[in-house]
Amino acid sequence: MKLTGPVKIVGCGLIGTSIGLRLRENGIELALDDSFSANLRLARDLLGVSEDAENPRVILIAVPPQDVLKVLKDQFAIHPDATFIEVGGIKSELIVQVEQFSELAPQFIAVHPMAGREKSGPESARADLFESRAWIISRTSKSSPEVVESARLLGRLLGSTIYEMDGQSHDEAIATISHLPQILSTALGASLLESDNESLNLAGQGLRDVSRLADSDSSLWGALLLGNREHVLPKLDEVINRLSKLRSDLDSSDLVAIQDFLIAGREGRAKIPGKHGGKNRDYSYVPIVIDDKPGGLANIFNECAAIGVNVEDLFMEHSPGQEVGLITLALSESDAISLQKHLVAKGWLAHAPRKQ
Repeated sequence: MKLTGPVKIVGCGLIGTSIGLRLRENGIELALDDSFSANLRLARDLLGVSEDAENPRVILIAVPPQDVLKVLKDQFAIHPDATFIEVGGIKSELIVQVEQFSELAPQFIAVHPMAGREKSGPESARADLFESRAWIISRTSKSSPEVVESARLLGRLLGSTIYEMDGQSHDEAIATISHLPQILSTALGASLLESDNESLNLAGQGLRDVSRLADSDSSLWGALLLGNREHVLPKLDEVINRLSKLRSDLDSSDLVAIQDFLIAGREGRAKIPGKHGGKNRDYSYVPIVIDDKPGGLANIFNECAAIGVNVEDLFMEHSPGQEVGLITLALSESDAISLQKHLVAKGWLAHAPRKQ
């Protein structure tokens, strides 16, 4: 089966427009709607939609969480025979609300694409935003099999990995893997307000990495955190307790306890799965010194393709004015060994694989 249109996207922000870009690539007719006229105009131009398709078969709701129910009711009144797919970040309360509408509930399904960027709006949209990301489906007790299958088809078309869970389980999981990281990144960002510019000029990549999410949309995230407070508060308490204990251990110079805090963090991070939700891989890293010339990175990937090795990740370091740069490739242990030997034989400055 294939997803068939027309599809009407209500909410032309990052998520809605990104989905629209992929649908457009696949030749699916689109209709667009957004209460913010600037977003609607930009999305129309990006998607090449001058005239909206009529009689949409699928209505995609991609609006802020506080607006979802009203938009659903309004769209159902206009298109009572359509399938309704909502793509917001919290589910349990919404599903309870939708189930009170006996005619709408069978035609409704909630999904959550675990993808995004710290920059919002259609200007940040990407057709590949959902590639290899989780696509979580949460059905109502009345969702029809056809509607559930439509949500699966959409997720597959976007290149996502499909998961299914009830609304409560979804919201509890999201508190851990999404909402808590946002809170901690924002707290770190806020802690920099009193820092002087001279000190911040010394910042390395670590500070930028950890504070990246602090640049997110405050209106959206305020609604998400408040809407999921039942599950966020226990997670927040756990972190506060860990930090309070660390403060006490630092105050008492308890080196063993401080090291235990750091070890627990490393062990917890190791549980995060690898690509496509699979088991985390124990990668080997191949450092390669290359000349600062156009095409160097592309040539490395050509060599990888020539011997059939799969690069899982890469890191680049280059200082201004330096004539060479350092490319570090992450691969499986066997691929790393093969690639390093191949590159050395070809005259590259590839160093022995190492673990991190």
